[in-house]
Parts: sequence; structure tokens; C-alpha cells
Amino acid sequence: MEGVLNSIASTYNYVLDDLADPRTKHLPLMSSPIPVIVTVALYLKFCTDYGPRFMKNRRPFELKLPIMLYNIFQILLSVFLVYEGLNYLLMEDYSFGCDPFINSDDTRVTRTAVCSWFYFFGKLTELLDTVFFVFRKKSRQISTLHLYHHSMVAISSWGATKYFPVGPFILIGTLNSFVHILMYTYYFIAGLGPQYQKYLWWKKYVTLIQLTQFLVVITHNTNALFHDCNYPKHVHIFCIVNTSLLFYMFSNFYYNTYIKVNPKKIEDVTTKVKSASRRKEKRVSVGQ
Repeated sequence: MEGVLNSIASTYNYVLDDLADPRTKHLPLMSSPIPVIVTVALYLKFCTDYGPRFMKNRRPFELKLPIMLYNIFQILLSVFLVYEGLNYLLMEDYSFGCDPFINSDDTRVTRTAVCSWFYFFGKLTELLDTVFFVFRKKSRQISTLHLYHHSMVAISSWGATKYFPVGPFILIGTLNSFVHILMYTYYFIAGLGPQYQKYLWWKKYVTLIQLTQFLVVITHNTNALFHDCNYPKHVHIFCIVNTSLLFYMFSNFYYNTYIKVNPKKIEDVTTKVKSASRRKEKRVSVGQ
């Protein structure tokens, strides 16, 4: 029995310490996946059960100021991550076609590895998106896509930061952070009040940019499978599978939201046209 326990402990230490990247394993929440897994589990339970039950007989909270400050924080963090990501992606020895795992203590590479932790931290804070929906009783916005996306990104970004803080994940993080600059800017403007709705005509283009981002990531990782890029193939496969699933889910969202004909909208438009026609006929009869 003692030998079995020693074997388990040895394997545990090997996976969580020996395999971990030395540039990031000392950072907060990196020693074990348990805090992140528990956080995500509580997040899902709260957003699908505890939260809705708590809010059932309560009026929705406004939360305007906290949400505005939250959006500003996400914009600034995303700008920082895009800046740092571009510094890495624009290095002379970087190749889009084959981005190897750089295991060195070069200052720029180490800085990028540490910045991957800030990306992971940002994914944890983004769980508040759904928490705000719950407290504002916006249950229709809590979709399977929304929950899966936030949960998977939080967990996968932990794994990337602990084991592969540089490489293909930097391109993913940089593109994703750029999209989030646009997305949280949209949320910030929307939160200013209805008088600013006229400036939000570009909402659907944020989703189109997200879909483009997914295609770039899929192409990048698929290309790497056919080259010796000094990077684990299973990581590329994970990126391809997960990103393809997100592309499918976001495509469905885009189709159902912006392309698919909504019968209720047609009915509303028809009613408005009929009303306008009746008013016109009434004016004509009065003129006669």
C-alpha cells in the first residue's frame, strides 16, 4: 500500500512540478488545478441553480457602476495583452507557419510567459460576465455557448500558462484579447444609456471578427501538424478541436441572431405596415 501511495505522489509531483514551465509555475494559482476546477464548478452551479433561485422573487439589480468599472478593467487588460502579444509575435525569429516552444530565459520570452498568467487571470475575472447576468435577471443571455466558452477558456488557459506559456497560445491570446477590446468597448457604450444605441450598429461585426479569429487559429494549428515545430502535437489537436467547436457554436449564434428570419419580427413589421396603410387611407378619406 505504501508503494502505491508513493507512486501516486511521485506521479503527482512529476505532472504538477517537473513538467511545469519554470517561468510560470511559481505564480499564483499555478501549483494545482484544484482551485480553478472548484471555481469553475461553483460558477456553473451558481449561474444555473443557486443564482436563479436566489433572484427568483427579487427585483433585478442595476449594477451600472460596477459593470462600467468592470468593462473598463477588461478593456485596459486586453490592450495590455495585445501590446505584449504583438511584441512576441513580431520578433524576428517568430514564424506564423511554425511557432516552436521556446524554452529559454531570454528576457522577452520570459516576459511573454509571465504575461500569459495575466491572460489566465483575465479569463477568471470574465466569469463575472455571467454572474452579472444572473443578478440582473438576464437569463436569456446565459446560453450553453456562453457557459461552455467561459468555463473551457478558464481551464485551458490555466493549462497553457502552467505548461506552454509561449508558442501557439500567444497567437490565440493576442487575437482573443483584440476581440475583447471591441467587445467590452461595445458593452461600455451600451451601458451609457439608450441615447448611445445609435453608435452600436457594429455589434454583429464583433461576432464576425470572432469567427475570423477562430479560422486563423484553426489554420495556424493545422499547418503545424504537418511540420516539425518542436511543439507537442496533442496541444495543436486540442486547439483545433476546441476552436472548431467554438466556431460551430458561434456560427449558429450568428445565424440565429442576424441571418435567420424571425417570425415575430416579420409579424411586427407587417403590423406596422398595416397600421401605416390604415392611417394613410384614413387621411385620404378625410381629404376627400
